[in-house]
Amino acid sequence: MSVSCTVNMHLLPFSFLCLGVLLESSLCVEGSDVLEIGDADFEVRVAAHDTLLVEFFAPWCGHCQRLAPEYEAAATRLKGTVSLAKVDCTVSSETCGRFGVSGYPTLKIFRNGEEASSYEGPRTADGIVSYMKKQVGPSSVPLRSEADLNSFINTFDASVVGFFSGTESPQLAEFLKASSALRDSYRFAHSTDLRIGLKHNVDTECVLLIRPPHLNSKFEESVVKFTESFSTYSLRTFIKDNIFGLCPHLNSENRDILRASDLLTAYYDVDYVRNPKGTNYWRNRVMKVATQFQSRGLTFAVADWEEFQEELEEEFGLGLSDGGELPVITIRTRAGHKYIMQEEFTRDGKSLENFLEDYFAGRLKRYVKSEPIPESNDGPVKVLVADTFEEIVNNPEKDVLVEFYAPWCGHCKNLEPKYTELGEKLSGNPNIVIAKMDATANDVPPNYDVQGFPTIYFAPAGQKDQPRKYEGGREVIDFISYLKKEATNPLVLHTSRDDL
Repeated sequence: MSVSCTVNMHLLPFSFLCLGVLLESSLCVEGSDVLEIGDADFEVRVAAHDTLLVEFFAPWCGHCQRLAPEYEAAATRLKGTVSLAKVDCTVSSETCGRFGVSGYPTLKIFRNGEEASSYEGPRTADGIVSYMKKQVGPSSVPLRSEADLNSFINTFDASVVGFFSGTESPQLAEFLKASSALRDSYRFAHSTDLRIGLKHNVDTECVLLIRPPHLNSKFEESVVKFTESFSTYSLRTFIKDNIFGLCPHLNSENRDILRASDLLTAYYDVDYVRNPKGTNYWRNRVMKVATQFQSRGLTFAVADWEEFQEELEEEFGLGLSDGGELPVITIRTRAGHKYIMQEEFTRDGKSLENFLEDYFAGRLKRYVKSEPIPESNDGPVKVLVADTFEEIVNNPEKDVLVEFYAPWCGHCKNLEPKYTELGEKLSGNPNIVIAKMDATANDVPPNYDVQGFPTIYFAPAGQKDQPRKYEGGREVIDFISYLKKEATNPLVLHTSRDDL
């Protein structure tokens, strides 16, 4: 899932304490391969390209600043293949308004001057390059020989290849329609000569999903055949159900898709370019165990430790000293629950097998990232950590207002004295708690959706499973007005009515 800065200023997760020179250096690169367009020349310059990716951005947006170097690198690598452009919405507001831009960055794909689709791909240079290469040329590559087929499928991505009896085949028309709709996500090719697919046992019209050669394994078929009459919907379902196989390679491009399921990941030195044999040595050991549990709702993957090192430290508390030759195993569920295999990975797979048996039996202790519990917590605003969240926030007899903040967030710093004043005014109220938690240093419970900072929730007494997101003003009087309406019991304030 991509992240963007919303136009609503008080919800932005980045402070505006950025120097103009920093913004200029991060968003305007000398000799840039990214086209800069605006209100005056947008239509003319966009129409000059068969395919164009356009980023709508704001210079103050932190997400835009992080995307900038990746976008620049992608533009350079795609030069001569497809162009990338950007529009500064603080300058060209008319164009941004016309295309419904409400958050930054917003990326859209244009074809021959017309908006074709929203860009839903990765925000890394590698991801942008891979995604946009699929946007160029026909949605399905015609294959005229077995050599064409071999060349097409000899890649690091899965291939979807249709075989048809002739150019007038109704199934071919449906296939081309589906490839056009799904080209953003998958690679398509087709042939009207069934003989080209003989080595894959093609003897009638069908679609083959051919997995990348480097992921071939004795534990699963490398080619999956679809012979039913199909539509865009049925083909999409077939691909989605089979594209990754038993144990795919998790990377920055596919992680959002894979993490939509409960996912077990084996992290180690995954390198299919320089060491494919060593990489598959450990993957095969994971797959051997995965075959015993694949029908129980858990997805499996392998991933490069170094690529995810920062994330592993942030999400699982795993540092450099935890990595080594042996895979490190984690599970992350859709509900946000996390588990780490404590036993060392064994070559016979027994430790992984035991770990999974404990997982499905509910015997594993969840990993929770938490700061130490404060030695004293007597201030007007209670300091929460993950290990005390249940005790304080989910106390069934208390109403609790919780601020999720980040130490670096300028908006959070501006709010702090007001939030402290609110806590002081309500410090004598036995039924309500004003609390805050550093969401960068503690795991946030899954029923609290924290996308930016500060994010504030109200957890009423007796309804802890239904926290309510606070969307009101950020002055003390705004909070008090809200709590007067929402609190389970009347407020007790350390102030007179005249002061309100």
